[in-house]
Amino acid sequence: MKRSRPRSRPNSLRGRALVALLVMAGAVAIALTMPVRLGLDLRGGTQIVLETKSTKTTEADREATDRTVEVLRGRIDALGVAEPSIVRSGDNRIVVELPGVQDPKQAADVLGRTAQLTVHSVLGAAESTEKDPGSEPGAEGERVLPDEDGQPLRLKTASLTGEDVKGADARFDQQGGAGWLVTVDFKDAGGDRWAKVTGEAACHPAGDPQRRVAIVLDDKIISSPQVDPSVACGAGISGGSTQITGSFDDAEARELALLVKGGALPVPVETIEQRTIGATLGDEAISAGAWAAVIGTALTALFIIVVYRLMGALATVALLCYGLISYAALAAVGATLTLPGLAGFVLAIGMAVDANVLVFERAREEQASRTRPSTRSSLTAGFRSAFSAIADSNVTTLIAAALLFFLASGPVKGFGVTLGIGVLASMVSALVITRVLAEFAASRPAVFRRPHITGISTTGPVRDALLRRDPFLMRRPRRWLAASALVMVVAGSGILVRGLDFGIEFTGGRLIEYSTATQVDADRARDALADAGFPRAVVQSSGDGDLSVRTEELTDAEAEKVTETVGELGGETEKVRDELIGPSLGEELRRDALIALGLALGAQLLYLAVRFRLLFGTAAVSALGHDVVILVGVFAWLGKPIDGVFLAALLTVIGYSVNDSVVLFDRIRELLAGKDRKTPFARLTNRAILQTLPRTVNTGMGAVLILASLALLAEDSLTDFALALLIGVGVGTYSSVFTASPLAIEMYDRGDGSRRSRRKGRTAEKTVPASRTERQEVS
Repeated sequence: MKRSRPRSRPNSLRGRALVALLVMAGAVAIALTMPVRLGLDLRGGTQIVLETKSTKTTEADREATDRTVEVLRGRIDALGVAEPSIVRSGDNRIVVELPGVQDPKQAADVLGRTAQLTVHSVLGAAESTEKDPGSEPGAEGERVLPDEDGQPLRLKTASLTGEDVKGADARFDQQGGAGWLVTVDFKDAGGDRWAKVTGEAACHPAGDPQRRVAIVLDDKIISSPQVDPSVACGAGISGGSTQITGSFDDAEARELALLVKGGALPVPVETIEQRTIGATLGDEAISAGAWAAVIGTALTALFIIVVYRLMGALATVALLCYGLISYAALAAVGATLTLPGLAGFVLAIGMAVDANVLVFERAREEQASRTRPSTRSSLTAGFRSAFSAIADSNVTTLIAAALLFFLASGPVKGFGVTLGIGVLASMVSALVITRVLAEFAASRPAVFRRPHITGISTTGPVRDALLRRDPFLMRRPRRWLAASALVMVVAGSGILVRGLDFGIEFTGGRLIEYSTATQVDADRARDALADAGFPRAVVQSSGDGDLSVRTEELTDAEAEKVTETVGELGGETEKVRDELIGPSLGEELRRDALIALGLALGAQLLYLAVRFRLLFGTAAVSALGHDVVILVGVFAWLGKPIDGVFLAALLTVIGYSVNDSVVLFDRIRELLAGKDRKTPFARLTNRAILQTLPRTVNTGMGAVLILASLALLAEDSLTDFALALLIGVGVGTYSSVFTASPLAIEMYDRGDGSRRSRRKGRTAEKTVPASRTERQEVS
């Protein structure tokens, strides 16, 4: 039995090595064969979110929306867009992605038109006083619509509809000289109805309006040709086909044929969100994100190598493996990599470092506590002791990622997916790959003879200094709580004094960003837009030829007018971003943001209460609320936008900053279960802080290096994202030590004090009868 234990270690190492090899082989195979799908904010294109609307006759339910998706798919295919995506979202929303489409006007027009095609007999010309053109059908189904020249015509009730159409094609009439025309083929019953309508019209003399047949598309006469004189009265045009002629160019003819052939939408649709990203902006975002990832990873690797030497170098190899595993997982699940998702990919590198630091710090403690330590045995104990803290801290981050996925929209949803995959991949990297590499290296004779090169043979200068001085930080916990309250009040007052600058995701409206040949002063552009009819436009200039204009909801024609105004000021102008959010969607996103924030705090409280104690969970979540108020308040003071990207940063801060509290409370729980259980709680908490502070500092440095790279190198919108996370990491590190810990001490003391008073009360009750008896005996 004594010999079997040494044998089990090589066997377990071989097992983990086999798992690591299989994971890496699978990741390499997937990475080479399955490319990751890039979001529109990285490759350029247009995203349109449509919402189906109920009518008097048809309800916009899931079935009607599915039928609408099929009609729209036919229209999109006819547009010739490469790799389009059209999916139903919920019961009544449709998300359309059109890569490479930089001018969304045509696409929105084609997708949004209901294409209700009808054919009417003409009853004659209408007097201008008889009915307003475009009026609703009368009692007998008669209606008045203007023809192509604006002359109002009285139309009989529809004789044919789009349901009678079999197909339509755009053709060029070279022989007749009619130019572009659209041929329409009818179904069997539709061909008979067409013959009847044209036969009745042929009974009227040439030039009479009643000899015309009106073809109406979406309450607009697109063609009202006269029946050819060769057609006999009552016979009509047989053969089941006809031609629509007019002053069409090739694009108009193809679009009309597309709408007629595609059929009518079962229900009307409304564009509630529209985003257009220029291809150059997408290329720049990829390049900037890639450089941020490379430089951030290099700086982080250099830092952990300096601190942990050989173990740090092996953790760096595991980090590279993490990157490959994350990429392969994104490709395997078919996830779309968006710009915030790219930031999540980079951020998860810092989280992967967190797990390695936890293990190495615990291994240092194990090494220092043994009389004849072995590096490999210390590592094994470090992995075992750190597992619970690693699991708890990653679960809290996964909660935030899940909330982002289910409640966010657009590119921010992609951040939730990437962050979740990154967290899972970081656990595989730290607990499997790093362990295999570290235990293999520690078992080498050269390393065994030179333990100092491992980086875990000593506890480190920071821990040594703390343990030597043994400062009692929690001597007066209420002072720390007062300081935290003061900082929170100062930061939070920005919300009341400056207010919050909500982005268009939460307010609705339109945001257009331009790249101009010459720099445009923001005040000058604001005055020009006011003169053009947009007095409430918010204009911001970045100083390097970029200009952003945010207004209330605009039509495409009004947006084009804004573009022309900017072009007159800045010369050659390129539209690099165009986002439209409907007011109903903005209200919904605001509500979802509050729900996500509440659920994030509630989920963290519930998880920590189950894993630890309600006392610890309450203290940690209170510290998170402190972090949220400070972060939002700082952004209010800075005048930064509160948008979907900020929401992603805020929820990430909630998931990430609670990690420090989890590690600290995990150590307190361990001390309470050991020989220190009789130590006063404040002194025990202080000891846990001193033991975990090196880990807190080292993981914080890893995250700061990554986020600083994002802030300096990434695209503008990610600069605010990285800034929010930098603030959140700093405030979260402080609050876990100097807010959550003092609060836990105060709550513990109050609970312990109340228990002592209850015990004294029960003792007093027991002694009262005795004293009363004694008095009776004396008397």
